[in-house]
Amino acid sequence: MDSVVSDATAVSEKPAVAGIPAQPGPEDPVLDAEEGAQDWQLDHSRAPIATKIVVAGGFGVGKTTFVRAVSEITPLQTEALMTRASEDTDDLTATPDKLTTTVAMDFGRITLDNDLVLYVFGTPGQQRFWFMWDDLVRGAIGAIVLADTRRLTDCFPALDYFESCGLPYIVAVNHFEGTELFEADDVREALTVPAHVPVVIMDARKRYSVVETLLAMVAHALDATPE
Repeated sequence: MDSVVSDATAVSEKPAVAGIPAQPGPEDPVLDAEEGAQDWQLDHSRAPIATKIVVAGGFGVGKTTFVRAVSEITPLQTEALMTRASEDTDDLTATPDKLTTTVAMDFGRITLDNDLVLYVFGTPGQQRFWFMWDDLVRGAIGAIVLADTRRLTDCFPALDYFESCGLPYIVAVNHFEGTELFEADDVREALTVPAHVPVVIMDARKRYSVVETLLAMVAHALDATPE
């Protein structure tokens, strides 16, 4: 009888009938559905501090690449193919291989700490889309102005905008491969950026570099608005 009972138990745990999935036995590992989740996602008694940062700059300076490199979720991108109609307005001299452009915004998310989540919004670079900036910056704690040393004048509109609205910002020089590398102080002088505004040299393609830039922005925002 014992033999019959043990055999029946074995069959009920792991049926051999074709088409019926085997039931896990006591020795089989059980997958954890919450594996890889953040602490704040598992603790429903508390919510993380959610903050918003805007990434702005000229056309083709690397804003979409910035968001894509750091986002822990699939980033939202509003890329459209460039056509001949924009040849007279969009200068591709510095980025001849660029085939698409952002027409609304880029959006990504990164968890910097157990209780700090950053929502990163990338603005469109062309002047014809600047009307969206007022909506994108609403609620942001600060902004990152991306600059390309080959086209420094392209970031002046963003600098003027954030200066006028009083939003804390930093300047991040996106160093493109094959271009001359300048010191941060040289860029600060060329852009006449105030001494209290951080200027960093970074690579928008590399996640660690983007994270360091975001941390610099958060630290500057806290210094500027400690309350």
